[in-house]
Amino acid sequence: MVTGGVVSALGKGITTSVIGALLTARKMKVALLKLDPYINVDPGTMNPFQHGEVFVTRDGAETDLDLGHYERFTGTCMSQANNYTSGRIYANVIASERRGEFLGATVQVIPHITDEIQRVIKEVGKDAHVTLVEIGGTVGDIESLPFLEAIRQMRLAHGHDNTLFVHITWMPYLSNAGEIKTKPTQHSVKEMRSIGLQPDILICRSEQRVVDSALKKIALFTNVEQRSVISMENQRNIYSLPFLLHDRGVDEIIIRKLQLSNRKPDLQKWHRICNVTTSARVKIGMVGKYTELIDAYKSLNEAIHHAGIHTNIEPIIEYLDAELFEKGQSVDVLNELDAILIPGAFGCRGADGKLIAIQYARQTKLPYLGICFGMQMAVVEFGRNQLGMKDANSTEIDPATKEPVVSLVTEWEGSDGALRKYHRAQDMGGSMRLGEQECVLKEDSRLKRIYKKERIYERHRHRYEINPSYVKRLEKNGMFVVGRSRDQLIEAIELKDHPWFIGCQFHPEFTSSPTVGHPLFSSFLQAARAHKTKTTEQAASF
Repeated sequence: MVTGGVVSALGKGITTSVIGALLTARKMKVALLKLDPYINVDPGTMNPFQHGEVFVTRDGAETDLDLGHYERFTGTCMSQANNYTSGRIYANVIASERRGEFLGATVQVIPHITDEIQRVIKEVGKDAHVTLVEIGGTVGDIESLPFLEAIRQMRLAHGHDNTLFVHITWMPYLSNAGEIKTKPTQHSVKEMRSIGLQPDILICRSEQRVVDSALKKIALFTNVEQRSVISMENQRNIYSLPFLLHDRGVDEIIIRKLQLSNRKPDLQKWHRICNVTTSARVKIGMVGKYTELIDAYKSLNEAIHHAGIHTNIEPIIEYLDAELFEKGQSVDVLNELDAILIPGAFGCRGADGKLIAIQYARQTKLPYLGICFGMQMAVVEFGRNQLGMKDANSTEIDPATKEPVVSLVTEWEGSDGALRKYHRAQDMGGSMRLGEQECVLKEDSRLKRIYKKERIYERHRHRYEINPSYVKRLEKNGMFVVGRSRDQLIEAIELKDHPWFIGCQFHPEFTSSPTVGHPLFSSFLQAARAHKTKTTEQAASF
């Protein structure tokens, strides 16, 4: 059980993932579960500024971004069973009560809510050697109390040999005192102990390594053995963390305390990932509307860096606010880029700014990758500026547009693309296309050469689709549909007379990993490097 104290955003998800990676390296089957204390059933309708990225699993669940870390570090495919919120737990209990399963009993937090939490934990780990449970929030928050009570009961029921508590705290450095302070950690553990929880391992997060004297002091005041008080300072590369925690004995402590089989861990793949040398540096402009919070693009950021590992290219990501382009600001920065990427999004905010960036990439032959909304806006831009359809738009942005090149499937009328009236689903997620689906790639397409296969399987999260009635006009003018779903929805587009211009309706970032990367992002970085080389050579010859 992994908990956090003092402040949020300590890296509980990363730490849980790294522990999972270390146990997986010892040939153990690991199950992972994220328990979130908020009342939302899932993060699907939450603003990314509040919660960061929504990670989509293979089976179409909209989940916490930490599940992305779980997949990337352990190689285990997550599902809707790996993320439960308070809202989902309460919904399950209330549904059971409505079915009469409690035989008229008064339904209470204890035992009914805590029993449901324990059931979920046992269910997700029924086929695993070890179950890792990350509890969101901070110890002391009222929202997380039912989860903490549930794991207290599990320790009582299953004993110290079968349960282990890892507590992560923040140790601030006070420059005026010239030292790292231990008091917040002491108070955090005191808060845990007041509700019946005694940490077995303390991981002390800090900006710099915590000195041994401070660790010894923490051990004394928190009743945790000194070897189990671990310093975990900030790292430039998160993929070096398996070595850091292994070198400081975290996996050995877990093996000893839980009396597990002590196989030697195989960390070769992490050695390869951390010892990559780069031969080039490229600047990628990510044009979006959540650029103030890079966690909104967590999987995308990681996928780009994975591609850098496997192509020996160092990507420098410039986060560009699309709304500034609409105001005529920061447009000059486009001249400094080696490639442009527009990620998925919902809503009209920043759309015109994205169109400016897309037009720049198309006309200057700058490599372009549009994901989901980024592909849809590429079609809108092409319709307006290449086909002369000044009213070309998505009905998400302008429901009354006369040229609905992007719209809901329910809005299509025959083959002419005219709109018809429809009723929106009452639930926000009701009309979403979610999860892994098949895409068939066109034989002579760049995408087929990139993937080296005809049929690919990628994850989706969107409502709006490219209107098929415009395909003939698009292809006649050089924008080709190169991927379709099994039911013939448009999955990918390419420009004919462009070095590298690709749009995809799916989200390839969700299937990227540090060990193998992703072919689409690798090709994208290689195109950026080729563009930079060509531009440099042209400047030199001039």
